[in-house]
Amino acid sequence: MNRLDRLFQQKQKDILNIYFTAGYPNLEDTEPIILQLEKSGADLIEIGMPYSDPLADGPTIQESGQVALKNGMTLDILFRQISDVRKKSDIPLVLMGYFNQVMQYGEARFFDKCAEVGIDGLILPDLPMDVYEQDYQRMISDPDNNRDLRISFLITPQTSEERIRKTDELSTGFVYMVSRAAITGAKSDIEQQQIDYFNRVNDMKLQSPRLIGFGISSHDTFSTACQYANGAIIGSAFIKALAKGEIKDTVDEFVNMILGNVPTN
Repeated sequence: MNRLDRLFQQKQKDILNIYFTAGYPNLEDTEPIILQLEKSGADLIEIGMPYSDPLADGPTIQESGQVALKNGMTLDILFRQISDVRKKSDIPLVLMGYFNQVMQYGEARFFDKCAEVGIDGLILPDLPMDVYEQDYQRMISDPDNNRDLRISFLITPQTSEERIRKTDELSTGFVYMVSRAAITGAKSDIEQQQIDYFNRVNDMKLQSPRLIGFGISSHDTFSTACQYANGAIIGSAFIKALAKGEIKDTVDEFVNMILGNVPTN
């Protein structure tokens, strides 16, 4: 069974998805970050493929991507790292990046490599849903070629009901609910306007699991988001934390802060 499917079957609430940029702060930090996130209590890990021209990323993630590229991170290195991780961990892993990266690598080759090393899902914000449906839907999930990948599409407060329902139909991983019409970045709280949007989506009774991202940075914002979806995604706040100290302690303290737990070490 795909690990994302298994996660959403086993856990319907308070799912913690942590995002980090592969190759940041250091080239070979991917494995220790993933293993410590799993140990500390993350449910799902979203790995950013660093890219020179990110569309939706705020300054924190942009900077981490620039550092990762300077460190020498490539897709081939990342796939090797994921393959090594899979010898030690069975946590669901999702790659987040841009479709131009996939095209440059070769679409079929990219999807094959994801399946080979143990990636469970993809988030490609610049892949139009109609292009996906026409050209890539069968390639991404193709049992005949040993591909069992999931894909997640994004919605925002401005997304129409018709498009939200189409997103729900085509998302095989989860619906990524962007909490605000902005780039990524930590914010201090969740406002009433966002709650109205969350409630509007809830009233639509979507079939897919939903995770809320953009602006989730604390125990309070995580807990609030989880009241309106299956869980939440945290990126910029975690990347800022990674810059401050040794991986094991930093990751453990951050996850326990988000979950409201007493630190485990």
